Amino acid sequence: MELLAEQKRCLDCLVTSIRQLGGQVEPEELEYTAELIIQTMRGPWRYFHTSEHIFEVGGSVDPVEVLAALFHDMVYVQVDQGVGFNISSYICPFVKEVRSQLVIKEENEITKDLMYELVAAIFGFIPGQTLSPFAGQNEFLSAIMAAKCLEYFLPPNIIAKIVACIEATIPFRPVSPSGLTASEILYQRLIVTNSLFNLGWTDSETCEVVKQSVRLGNRDVENFAYPNSADFLDNTWNLMPETNHELSNVNSYTVGGYRRSLQKMEGFMNFLKPELVFHHFMGEPNEETYLGLISRTRKNIEVAKLYLGAKLITIAILEAISYRLGRDIPLSTMMGELPTPGFTTSALENFLPEIPLAHPLKNQLEKEVLDLLAKGRNQESRYDIKNSPVATFIIKSIGFAEIDHVLKKAKDFFAGNLNSEEFLSYCNRDVVATIANGVMKLFERRKIALGQVKLTEKAIV
Repeated sequence: MELLAEQKRCLDCLVTSIRQLGGQVEPEELEYTAELIIQTMRGPWRYFHTSEHIFEVGGSVDPVEVLAALFHDMVYVQVDQGVGFNISSYICPFVKEVRSQLVIKEENEITKDLMYELVAAIFGFIPGQTLSPFAGQNEFLSAIMAAKCLEYFLPPNIIAKIVACIEATIPFRPVSPSGLTASEILYQRLIVTNSLFNLGWTDSETCEVVKQSVRLGNRDVENFAYPNSADFLDNTWNLMPETNHELSNVNSYTVGGYRRSLQKMEGFMNFLKPELVFHHFMGEPNEETYLGLISRTRKNIEVAKLYLGAKLITIAILEAISYRLGRDIPLSTMMGELPTPGFTTSALENFLPEIPLAHPLKNQLEKEVLDLLAKGRNQESRYDIKNSPVATFIIKSIGFAEIDHVLKKAKDFFAGNLNSEEFLSYCNRDVVATIANGVMKLFERRKIALGQVKLTEKAIV
């Protein structure tokens, strides 16, 4: 029922938006497109880039933005582990695979196609170009999908606006060597595209197209500027299983698998500059709004960096201890299974002592991060609990001041520059002993549980 409801909502958005833009369409003409969009967004690896996301990004005011949002995440090669068969039929005429990379076909390999040429011009992509997952590959292919699906209902000058909005969802682009932002470069491309394809836009209309794209692109990443850091981290936790599919195997993913996800996200947060997250072009958004977005993003990134650093130290200690058992130990073996309704099981946190803060908190950032660790993010995820009792115990024991030192040693351990016992020797001895003892008590509790099963079976016999 939920699937059918989402497909109907998508179909309504498609039909209403096209009609608002002057297109002639009947619902049955777009039923397959709506089904294709929703089925793609409900793929098995989609945790963040879902159907709900595309409805949120599109808003409800501008039909160009609504349509762009419906298509903007249709192709996500890293998440979906490739391109679905039904989607590939739209893009195969223009793209080929060469040594496991997607490459735009050479000019003599492509049958002349107005929609493809329009998309390529707006993106600034050329024949023979190797596509990069980190430089517009998914957005370019999604834009081709949008253009090909809509070409029978809307004229090129409208489709160009939709494509420009999708181009603006390429994230985190730095200022060019010539000092231009991504929005300013898009503006320049649209001037050329307008002339080449006779779109009939005035300069003010071209500026308005860029402003549309800015609004859509900013809504796509609005979670970075959430006022509540816990909400921001909830979205971060939804992103991790999209790029590490091992996490979908609840209670069986390994310590190392979970650590790699944390490590990747921690590295990304330390790389990301707040100014690269949101677009700004000719007063869209206004200066006050834009500065507010940047300020909240900076704060959320600082929270995430400290939070992920604490989580990464925790998993490093658990991984190093797990090496005493083997190299691919499930995290649930070390910490206990995730809570399941109607089923009670022991967890590592049950065997850690309640301790006071050994080191006073220095600022509001440390207080907020400790609260997030102790009380948890706002939402449970399918593969993890929302609070972090082991990390809370560690931070209360060693303080935030030690994070940088221990984290550096943890990364040496991850890189193979330190073995597991060498890394543990750099950690607080009492912390390591307490956690290791907690794991042993967890094993003991399991041993007792198994013994009770044997006694029950003997009594039955």
